[in-house]
Order: sequence, then C-alpha cells, then structure tokens
Amino acid sequence: MSTLDMLSNQSLQPFQFRKGMEDTQHTVLTDIYQEDTNIVVWKRNLANNLEQAADAIIESQPTLEELLVVSPEEAFDSVKKLLGGSPEAEVLAEDIANLVDMFCCLFDLKRGALRMTVLDRAMCPRFHVDRVPCRLVTTYQGIATEWLPHNVADRSKLGTGNMDKPDELSGLFDNISDIQQLKSGDVGLMKGELWHNNEGAGLIHRSPQVPNNTRRLVLTLDFMND
Repeated sequence: MSTLDMLSNQSLQPFQFRKGMEDTQHTVLTDIYQEDTNIVVWKRNLANNLEQAADAIIESQPTLEELLVVSPEEAFDSVKKLLGGSPEAEVLAEDIANLVDMFCCLFDLKRGALRMTVLDRAMCPRFHVDRVPCRLVTTYQGIATEWLPHNVADRSKLGTGNMDKPDELSGLFDNISDIQQLKSGDVGLMKGELWHNNEGAGLIHRSPQVPNNTRRLVLTLDFMND
C-alpha cells in the first residue's frame, strides 16, 4: 500500500494534515475512516466485458443523466432497468450493485443516492470541494477525475478567491505536476467538508476536460439519510 503525501501547509491548525491512500485491494476503502485521510483509491482494472458494456451504454444512451435512490437489495434491478435491460446493462448493473452494497455497508446506510452520467464535457471544470460527508466516484469509460494533494493547495484561491483566473493561473497550486488523476476503473472515496472534523480539509477536485469526440461514463454515490 502506498501513501500519497498530503501534508498541509495551509491555514489549518498546525497539527492538521491530510493524506491519501491507495491499493489494489478493495479493503483500502475502510481507510477513509482515518481522520488524517481525505481520499482513498481502490486501484482496479476493468474486465473486458465491463469496458465493452460501458461502450455499449454510451453508444445507446449518449445523453444519459439519471439519479436513483437505491438500497443494496434493489440496486441491480433498478440500474439494469435504467440502462435499458440489455445484456450489457446487466453486466454493468452487477458491478454497480456491488459498489452500492460496499458503500452502504461501509457507512451503515440503508440507501444511497446513485447518479449515472454520460458526459462529453467537464461537468465541474473548476477545482472545488464538496459540501457532503463523503462521495464515491468511478469512471467506467473515458478520462477520470482530477484532484490536488492537500499540501500543494492554497485554499484561499478556491471559489471567488481565484479572481476569475483559470485554476492554472490563480495560485491555487504551483505546478501542473501537482495535479493527480484517477484512472478509468478506479474507485475513489473523497471526503467532503461535512465529514466530522474535516471542515477546511475536503478533497479538492474537478472534472477533467473531455477530448473532442469522446465521452465519459461516470458513477457517483452519495449519502442518503432516512
């Protein structure tokens, strides 16, 4: 297991810092409960049938943008129906249902808010933090989410602090090489500002620029409190 060095040099209390964790085993996801961690990444390579299924869904539903509230028990059937009920939809629904089960089990949730989107543009093109406790994100096809290590970011340059300058010129970070990026298939858990004791340390991230004539298939899962 590797540790992505994210020591803070910002306006947090001196003892505060945040790091990221990654591993090829799904058990790494439990590390999100470490107070000094604001991102964990389950590094995985998608099987060929999953990649082919994602391609088929993009081809058949190029403007897909749907939000479902699902329990682990109903996730497979709900997602299969949403994606059209084809054999490819079944393949993708099985993987998504497994992620819903893991997400709800990890955070003791009865249901999760599931969003499936096909994108040909950056949905959130500026670096930002989310006002959520924690979000799961994975990209089944296409370029994946970009994020910044905690120690390289000047949070005063987020939002209006960027003075209408592009992220790369705002002073938010010093070097393009500071930007980290998930890969297609990776499963990321990203802490937001509403996680307990994480205000001012939510993961800074953005949607990537989508190359011309390509699309992304993205899944996110959020808390759904009953």
